[in-house]
Amino acid sequence: MAVAIVDTGCANLASVAFAFERLGASHMVTRDIAVIERADHIVLPGVGTMPFALEKLRKRGLVDILQNLSQPILGICLGMQMLFYGSEEGEAGEEAGGEVKGLGLINGKIVHMDAHGAPLPHMGWNTLENLVDDPLLGGINAEDYVYFVHSFAAPISDKTLATTTYGQAFSAIIKQGNIYGCQFHPERSGQTGAKILANFLKVKP
Repeated sequence: MAVAIVDTGCANLASVAFAFERLGASHMVTRDIAVIERADHIVLPGVGTMPFALEKLRKRGLVDILQNLSQPILGICLGMQMLFYGSEEGEAGEEAGGEVKGLGLINGKIVHMDAHGAPLPHMGWNTLENLVDDPLLGGINAEDYVYFVHSFAAPISDKTLATTTYGQAFSAIIKQGNIYGCQFHPERSGQTGAKILANFLKVKP
């Protein structure tokens, strides 16, 4: 099977599945560890809060398997944030300054956005900037638009493949080893998002 879409219990599972269906890729939304282990590519979707989503993964026995995969992995939106070591989106809530531990697959911490007075969440279309040469970005250009919904983000680092600016610049796409992340929703980002997903399917372990 080409793609295992991890059943995180979040609301964007169907739209992610439809995106791969449009690409003609065999796929399955699953929480079955054996299916995930055999898949060529893994997608970790997510919307909502990080503590809730991580608790779902723990209850479904998926944390250990996700931490030990060698296939290409793509985290989407909250799914990308869960790949990091931690996030300021703690169990006590952002106002209390809590912090929640992530899957620990990507170095660094997700932080609350400083939008410099712009409304949060950052919701809607925005452009990709400062693209790094990488197979995931084949055919993608600076100023291409993608669709965001988030209030937390990854700071820019040596893992950043593309940035976006909303009040402040942040990582729109990241990569570390076999792991990719898109802070935006490629499944809702038209031809640009479809191209990124198609490029991900071409990434070899």
